[in-house]
Amino acid sequence: MRYIQVVFSPTGGTQKVADAVTEIWGKQVDRVDLTDAEEDFSKVVFEEGDVVLAAVPSYGGRVPELAVKRLGQIQGGRARCVIVCVYGNRAYEDTLAELQDVAEKCSFRVMAAISAVAEHSIMHQYAAGRPDEQDITELHEFSKKILKKLKEDGTASSQLKIPGDRPYKKEAGVGLVPKADKKCTGCGLCVRDCPAQAISKDNIKSADAKKCISCMRCAVRCPESARKVNSAMVSAAALVMKKACSVKKGNELFL
Repeated sequence: MRYIQVVFSPTGGTQKVADAVTEIWGKQVDRVDLTDAEEDFSKVVFEEGDVVLAAVPSYGGRVPELAVKRLGQIQGGRARCVIVCVYGNRAYEDTLAELQDVAEKCSFRVMAAISAVAEHSIMHQYAAGRPDEQDITELHEFSKKILKKLKEDGTASSQLKIPGDRPYKKEAGVGLVPKADKKCTGCGLCVRDCPAQAISKDNIKSADAKKCISCMRCAVRCPESARKVNSAMVSAAALVMKKACSVKKGNELFL
């Protein structure tokens, strides 16, 4: 039996949640990084005895298209699966439902689901500092309940009632494409680390708007803090989201 994380986490918030869930499993937990543009995910194969945690961020209430594509190549092999979606305190809408469908199409048996809140990757004032200590404690409790269910019902797939609509909501267009300012040194870290391969070494200060998924990894990882999105557009988006994000959202467990 193996324990494995399959995670799409460009800026680290989803990874923090995934780590909080799996750190009390008491086992070695391997990791499959869905942000790795060079990985051949069709070679990732699981077996029926494995336990897999599949975690993604919610982008506009949906699973990121890249994550859908890459997770969809994995051979689930009837491994038991815990699905997790992480959102920036607005709403996750159809993300969990879509993630469940993708996982089951790959022959995973979805046994449990979690929605969790982490700091928004663009508008950092929303859910700032989350997951916090209280969140981590709660995620540990969720994990204990999941482990108990896996031990008591280790072979059957669960019929989970997960929030979300089918068909899913329409995907939002990408409008926030980071660009580099004069602080850029041309180090190439953003080229190497972009999950969507949207940055070319020949035009390093910009990004291909057709490929960019606004994940903000290049902005977060830039050692010079040179990559940014249009501040006026961010401010406008923050105002639109202010009402929806004004109340602190909680984490949820579905068993």
